[in-house]
Amino acid sequence: MDLGVHALPLDLSTTYPVHSLSEGTASFDALVAGDAKAPNPIYARLHNPTVARFEEGLARLEGAEAAVAYGSGMAALTALLLARRPHGQHVVGVRPIYGSADHLLSSDLLGMSTTWTTADKVAEAIRPDTSLVLIETPANPTLQLVDIAEVVRQAGSVPVMVDSTFATPVLQTPLALGASYVLHSATKFLGGHGDVIAGVIATSEERAKSLRQVRALTGALLHPLGGYLLHRGLATLSLRVERAQASAQVLVERLSHHPAVAKLHFPGLTTESRAILNKQMRGPGCLLALELAGGYEAAAQVMQRVQLFTPAVSLGSVDSLIQHPAGLTHRVLTEETRAKTGISPAMLRLSVGLEHPDDLWADLKQALDSVSAELAA
Repeated sequence: MDLGVHALPLDLSTTYPVHSLSEGTASFDALVAGDAKAPNPIYARLHNPTVARFEEGLARLEGAEAAVAYGSGMAALTALLLARRPHGQHVVGVRPIYGSADHLLSSDLLGMSTTWTTADKVAEAIRPDTSLVLIETPANPTLQLVDIAEVVRQAGSVPVMVDSTFATPVLQTPLALGASYVLHSATKFLGGHGDVIAGVIATSEERAKSLRQVRALTGALLHPLGGYLLHRGLATLSLRVERAQASAQVLVERLSHHPAVAKLHFPGLTTESRAILNKQMRGPGCLLALELAGGYEAAAQVMQRVQLFTPAVSLGSVDSLIQHPAGLTHRVLTEETRAKTGISPAMLRLSVGLEHPDDLWADLKQALDSVSAELAA
């Protein structure tokens, strides 16, 4: 309302007039130091009002003091690792996580080493030079849940980052459970329409300063148009998540009775998963994974024969997507790592959108039925 408009504007300016040199110098110093705002934005690499509105909205949803947006989820993760590097060059990670994030952490590109462990052995993996513990829950692509509060307890004074992309702040707020950072691939649910690539980290204002400094130094900024689309997407986030979640639950129930499905992955299906779900989430979410009795060949054929589901990577869009993790999003991992983390060649991951659940089921059923009949012949 302060701007005097109902629909918020899109600010595409790359530079801003300096009305006085003293104001400009003070603003430049503040933004380079990582402050959230200054009297003058100076230059779009340092600050953009449209992107800042999205950051403020996301921070409020996460119960955070601040949020810092980037040009992609991987840019956000890279910035966090660089920001933590002065505090120690060792990271503890719990698999499974997004394939490209796993690839980055397993490389020596940023001069940091990673110890991979399980959620119950985080404390044992921490070293004097550990500067970050990283988890993803629900995990990509197995939908495995990690007890955030328990990992925070084990980590002690070491900050914990939670990739909460699959849950969104509608279903999970990790900062309230003791996490120091919450990362989202904003490309997914926050945008919600498959037309913007972005990443964002919610945290305290103190920690956000170093994240902004890295963004300014590396130029990993989010374009204002992306910030505009993401801010608009936040308005419908809860409606989209709740509708898609209800449809996902319908599909899980029906898939559980189909003979072509050997195993289902969905939060809350096991006793352990249900306990964690009830403890830290407000619902199971909109993603599910299934393993087919016919193995890789069946998975490939089902992915090819669906007509309403779009065979494509990514998730969280208004339309439903289906993809093969071992062959696409997690192909960068070694075969041994995929096997250890439960990413089977028979697995398909489904991101449920806003179509009617009966239509989605009809599409899946015809594909499963036809492939099962062919393999049995």
